[in-house]
Amino acid sequence: MTTVVYGIKNCDTIKKALKWLDNNNVEYTFHDYRKDGLSAQLLEQLMTQADPQLMLNKRSTSFRALSEEQKASLDNDALAPLFLATPTLIKRPLLISNNATLLGFKADQYQQFFEL
Repeated sequence: MTTVVYGIKNCDTIKKALKWLDNNNVEYTFHDYRKDGLSAQLLEQLMTQADPQLMLNKRSTSFRALSEEQKASLDNDALAPLFLATPTLIKRPLLISNNATLLGFKADQYQQFFEL
């Protein structure tokens, strides 16, 4: 099973998710948007696996910093350039395992997702 966790290393939610994965002996690879980058090709792949509207982190400070005009026109075509320019707009963590996707972290969801 291949599991990849996408996010930003200093995010508290990422830390909780990685700790849960470690404690439950789930092997994974971590992709840090800041360290490892976010290419247009990778973003396109992620946006085909997860609903782009659900990927938008509306609770982030990056989202609050958007203008009202930007917030009003956030269709899928507008999200890609925003995600590329500001990866912190992507909800964290974005976990992909065997072509299944999970956004955010809740221990019970991870438990069910990995059927442990």
